Amino acid sequence: MKGKLYLIPTTLGDTEPLEVMPLSVKKVVEQLDYFIVENEKSARRFIKRITPTKSQPSLELMLLDKYSDDLETKNYLDICEKGISVGLLSEAGVPAVADPGANIVKLAHQKGIQVVPLVGPSSILMAIMASGMNGQSFAFNGYLPIDKSDRKKAIKDLEKLSKDKNQSQIFIETPYRNEKMLDDLRATLSLDTRVCVACDITLPSEYIKTYTVKEWKNVKPDLHKRPAIFIIHK
Repeated sequence: MKGKLYLIPTTLGDTEPLEVMPLSVKKVVEQLDYFIVENEKSARRFIKRITPTKSQPSLELMLLDKYSDDLETKNYLDICEKGISVGLLSEAGVPAVADPGANIVKLAHQKGIQVVPLVGPSSILMAIMASGMNGQSFAFNGYLPIDKSDRKKAIKDLEKLSKDKNQSQIFIETPYRNEKMLDDLRATLSLDTRVCVACDITLPSEYIKTYTVKEWKNVKPDLHKRPAIFIIHK
């Protein structure tokens, strides 16, 4: 039998792993020695935290980041042909969702390797859960353009799309530009459009608020360098 590809979530910040994910994740990590990771140092730190007694020298870590190409990664699952399972480890949250890894999952399907997603924190899903917006219809749009005019157009386009489809629109920003993003939303969106800001999800400093744009004009949260999700609904 072929080995499996396990999709292994990690914490969204400095929290104890078993506070935000089930024991089954720990059990799977204990069984594996081969991992595909975005950053070796943080991957080893997470593995050490969730399975303190696991031998670090026995780990085989294969690098997958935004600079990796298919030629580098095409052999990453060859070990599965020998019956050995591999873990795809996210840098934060769940693999392959706003995170490298989709091509590895695609490769697994092409090779007939079973893909096993494990339960863990997803900032996107947790934000929409807590927003009070439309959990029946929503879209994740990644990063918006950096250019000021392009960004303004993208924001207006998402607002129109939300209204036309009754669909909540989700996006993210580089943490050090969060406050500028909120300023742009205040300046661009209609006053009655609802905006949810969800940052530091699962951490003690967690902040999740949904207000209209008119109400946000009087709210000034400190979002600087805090991982955040933005959701709008018209």
